[in-house]
Parts: sequence; C-alpha cells; structure tokens
Amino acid sequence: MKKILCSTFIVLLLVGCAKEQKEVNNFDPSFVHVVYFWLKDPGNMEDRKALEASLEKFMRTSRYAKTQFVGIPPKATREVVDDSFAYNLVLTFASAEEQEMYQKEEAHLLFIKESEDLWERVVVYDANGLKAKQ
Repeated sequence: MKKILCSTFIVLLLVGCAKEQKEVNNFDPSFVHVVYFWLKDPGNMEDRKALEASLEKFMRTSRYAKTQFVGIPPKATREVVDDSFAYNLVLTFASAEEQEMYQKEEAHLLFIKESEDLWERVVVYDANGLKAKQ
C-alpha cells in the first residue's frame, strides 16, 4: 500500500511540474505589455468585480494576447515595491506588430469602453525581450 501511495504521489508531482513548466514555456519574450490600473474607488467591490469581469472577457476574446496574467499587489514589505495600484495586467505578443493590431482589435476597445470609467490612472510599460525571436 505504501508503494502505491508513494508512486501515486510521484506521478502527481511530475504531472504538476510538467504542467507548471508548460505554463512557463508559454511566456513569449518577444514583446511584453504590462499595464497598471489605479481605480477611482479601490474599496468599491462592485467596481472591482466589474473590472475583473471585463478583463476576463477581454482575455478570452483577444486574438493577439498570448500570455495573460492579472494580479493585485501584495502588501509591500520593502520601500522599492510600489503597491499603490489596484490591478496589474501582463500580456505578451509574438511581435510589436501584433501588439499594434491588439490595440485596435474589438476585444481591447470593448474592454476600454466597459471599464474606463472605473479607473483614474493607467500606466503602461512595453518591452522587447533581449533574446526575442527574430
């Protein structure tokens, strides 16, 4: 019985590691688009739910965004960490050209239309990877 349990644990561990590695491999370093949102009323749970729903819909329907990550700031424990934002969005694209197409795609424009009244500030950082695919 101990052998079966041990074997099962090892298989589950390997499957979990493989899945985690696959998710890491989906990160495309060609073009990274990082967006920070500051909400007008960050304590308003209805506003937060509305933004989250709009973000989820956008990510499901975007034709160009590859890696898709939405986060909230952890409590900062060091002075260099800025935890003043409400949400963070990280998207990757195969190229700068695809990122430009994303800017004009219906899913992105609809997200802006649905959510722009919720935020007071948005900051975007774009970057090309040093070893981006050529």
